Amino acid sequence: MTLSKSEQQERVRRTVYKILPVISILLLLTLWVVASGNDSTSFPSPMAVYDRFLKFMEKPIQKLSLWQHILASLGRVLVALIASWVLGISFGILIGWNKKANALLGPIFTAFRVVPPLAWIPLITIWFGTGEFPKILVVFIGAVMPVVVNTQAGMSNVDQQYLDVGRIFNADKWQMLLDFAIPSALDAIFAGVRTSASAAWMVVLAAEMLGGKSGVGFLITRGMDSGDLPLVLLSMICIGIIGAILAIAMQLIERWVCPWTVRKSS
Repeated sequence: MTLSKSEQQERVRRTVYKILPVISILLLLTLWVVASGNDSTSFPSPMAVYDRFLKFMEKPIQKLSLWQHILASLGRVLVALIASWVLGISFGILIGWNKKANALLGPIFTAFRVVPPLAWIPLITIWFGTGEFPKILVVFIGAVMPVVVNTQAGMSNVDQQYLDVGRIFNADKWQMLLDFAIPSALDAIFAGVRTSASAAWMVVLAAEMLGGKSGVGFLITRGMDSGDLPLVLLSMICIGIIGAILAIAMQLIERWVCPWTVRKSS
């Protein structure tokens, strides 16, 4: 079957898009090898990092394997994300839909929103110590902000046509909210959910670096304190891989819940 010129161009475009990620990874590996081969730097080579990975498998740190440290960080992130999604979406709907609630609570939220999550660590440490709950609380603070902001924006910018349709069918306030406003704001809500996952992963690593005995952030601190640069780089690679997996997972969930976003982008 003979393809048209536009079909041939589309096939070439798809092929290029598949090849470019491979090229970028190869370029990154090449730069890594070049940087580690310079005698004037102590940057660890790929083989040094791989050897450190094998050593880690044989001799766990704090009696925890690499996978257990990763699961410890992910567990904190998961708990914080669930709480931030439930509370953040609810609060965002409240201040985005109810003008009185926004007038009362909006300025307070705006004031707290500009405070970086890590700035809360000294107070949270004084109040709750250095156990698991303080770390989860710091992650929650970092994750809940984008959820509230995007949910409020989505609820505040609901297309008036949807609301007009609801009024034509004599929908009450709850029906207008549940059947028209929230569904039309799902795009914005999931944008906040997706951002919160990335924010939570970054914040938990910082929280673990400041205090903790497990997690990927703790491994970076351990490597830094002991001068174990291959361990630091190994932890950074794990951070990047897990972060990419989280981003892909959130995109798949968004496509499942909001399939129309795929059609918009195609």
